Amino acid sequence: MVKAGAEDMIKDENRDPILLAITGASGSIYSFKFIEILRDLGQEVHLIVSSTGEQVSKIEIKEDGFQALIRMAHTVYSPDNLAAAPASGSSRWKAMVILPCTMGTMASIAHGFSQNLIHRAADCFLKERRPLILVPRETPLNRIHLQNMLLAEKAGAVIYPAMPSFYHQPGNIDEMASFFAGRLAEFMGLRVDGLKRWHGID
Repeated sequence: MVKAGAEDMIKDENRDPILLAITGASGSIYSFKFIEILRDLGQEVHLIVSSTGEQVSKIEIKEDGFQALIRMAHTVYSPDNLAAAPASGSSRWKAMVILPCTMGTMASIAHGFSQNLIHRAADCFLKERRPLILVPRETPLNRIHLQNMLLAEKAGAVIYPAMPSFYHQPGNIDEMASFFAGRLAEFMGLRVDGLKRWHGID
């Protein structure tokens, strides 16, 4: 995905790492494809996985897939370690992405209730005015879900639902997840070569 000869430039542009958090909603295939794309772009990624996020990931992408995902991260933090670097606003980051984001995590962030490192890191990103992208995967949505998403958005987060696209005619789940992950990476300002694009209808 990276153009030949551009690796050094990309690494320089992406000097600050991205913090990726995985919680217990369905959608760990998106997390896998996202970190895979970032790795190919030379982007450093730090990772936090909640206990339920690990459980669901091992069901959806199996043990081997989960371990491969872990290996692609530069640093992995325990969700219980509130003394880790992401718990401080002084740490430098390009952005934080919670993918997927449970409604419980959404509620904790919306109301400033830091029960673990994921919640605390998100709180730091909001107070430091850094990009925080929350990727919910829930349906249907009740009023509490909607209100919490609105509160998080008002506080500065971006709500980026895990909604797959079909106009690029994915041939399988892998292609569908890769396209969503690529679009998310480009939303963050990165360039993903080879991503299918809409060129209009003649």
